[in-house]
Amino acid sequence: MPEHASANSVRSSADPSLQAVFWDMDGTIVDTEPYWIAAEKDLALSFGVEWTEAQAEAMVGQALEFGAGMLRKAGVDLPVRTIVDRLINRVADQVRQDVPWRPGARELLAGLKEAGIPCGMVTMSEPVLAKVIVESLPAGSFDLVVTGDMVDAGKPHPEAYLQAFETLARTVPDLRPDRVVAIEDSLPGTASARAAGLVTLGIPNFVPLPPGTVEHEWETLAGRGVRDLISLLPATVPEPAR
Repeated sequence: MPEHASANSVRSSADPSLQAVFWDMDGTIVDTEPYWIAAEKDLALSFGVEWTEAQAEAMVGQALEFGAGMLRKAGVDLPVRTIVDRLINRVADQVRQDVPWRPGARELLAGLKEAGIPCGMVTMSEPVLAKVIVESLPAGSFDLVVTGDMVDAGKPHPEAYLQAFETLARTVPDLRPDRVVAIEDSLPGTASARAAGLVTLGIPNFVPLPPGTVEHEWETLAGRGVRDLISLLPATVPEPAR
């Protein structure tokens, strides 16, 4: 699984105005939320704790440690790290059996790769699960991967997206935040991408996005292509500061 951008300089061959696309994973590339919720409910039940839909919804898009803290408060008497490991290993096992792809995600990734536009995965999941998804896609689908264990502050903090941007900026000349599209499904994820200054596209999945959360929102990625992403970029591009 790639952790850093390619050592060679990459530049979009389709349209220089779109320099890169960053992707959230859970709920955006794959519909793993039902897997997560089932894992949470089963773990809570093993401690005699009821886990409600409202509690499950509150965890969507959050850092894993945040969710583990919620489970502890509900009565799951385990260390945060142990809770995270149990949940993520359970979800990874299910994904290995059946990858629940979101409509249009693989096709758009393939179109971006063909166009020479670099892509990064920016997820709060950890390598054990991200690796399963990356290896289920054609080689080279992602130029870099940032996982939750690589940052100090999870989404909605912008650190993960800023790290992805800084990594890609080493190989993409004059990389600009307003030329990078981030695709997210959740409120914490869209807040993280927007705080990093990226053009943010919401594709709601398990939980609707509140009105006004993002400037751009689509119901699905199905039928969407590179030109659709380019259309989201600001119309005017000021000259880079020198």
